[in-house]
Amino acid sequence: MGIGEMYYDITAVLFTAFNVFFVWLVIYLHREGKREGFPYRSDGVVDSYEAGLGGMPDPKTYRLAHGQGERTVPAPWKDEYELKAKPVSPAPGSPLEPTGDPMVDGVGPAAYAIRPEHPDMSEDGRPRIVPLRVDDDHKVNSRDPDPRGQAVYGCDGEQGGTVVDMWVDRAEPHFRYAEIETEAGPVLLPMNFARVQKDGSVKVKAIRGDQFKQVPKLASADQVTLQEEDKIVGFYGGGTLYAKPNRLGPIL
Repeated sequence: MGIGEMYYDITAVLFTAFNVFFVWLVIYLHREGKREGFPYRSDGVVDSYEAGLGGMPDPKTYRLAHGQGERTVPAPWKDEYELKAKPVSPAPGSPLEPTGDPMVDGVGPAAYAIRPEHPDMSEDGRPRIVPLRVDDDHKVNSRDPDPRGQAVYGCDGEQGGTVVDMWVDRAEPHFRYAEIETEAGPVLLPMNFARVQKDGSVKVKAIRGDQFKQVPKLASADQVTLQEEDKIVGFYGGGTLYAKPNRLGPIL
């Protein structure tokens, strides 16, 4: 090599450039992942809000499909609903003890998120989950037990109501809910909490028979909103812990 001459190692240059790009990509994706759920609330003597490593991304506005408006994220933090529970001790991160009916109040496994008050939509702009009475394209397979007209029993063996219709997911031909007529009116039962017997009757382990009438109701008879879905599923999820006193433990 002569005096004053300079050589570049292309391999080293490309490797360095790749590492710089990779670090930038990780930081960018980490920030973009904070558009929902951040800043998070850190409980303690005084609650604080933390943005986490790398800070928050700049607000971005998204246009929603089917004329559902716009949404800007991240947005200012809003308390979702009144928390009817209290910490069992002053220590940060202490477990919460319900102060009322946790299944109705949305505490613990019964908790739900604040979601839009409109139904989930299919690609063609129609409500995605509807009862069979308004959808002629789907039906119960003739080789399967049809639960319509059959009784629904809770974890205590008591009848909570009678199935009057099935709600189908138009996007994925699949029954999402059974509609049950109770003493307090119609409610929905998520099918993942239901066990349909050979005779068509339905058994539910999550809640007792007398609790079906407490399931959150629908504002419209023929559609379910995203918010209503979260509350309904949360109620049955809460029953897996709170429906019976012995479910709270201890196991041993």
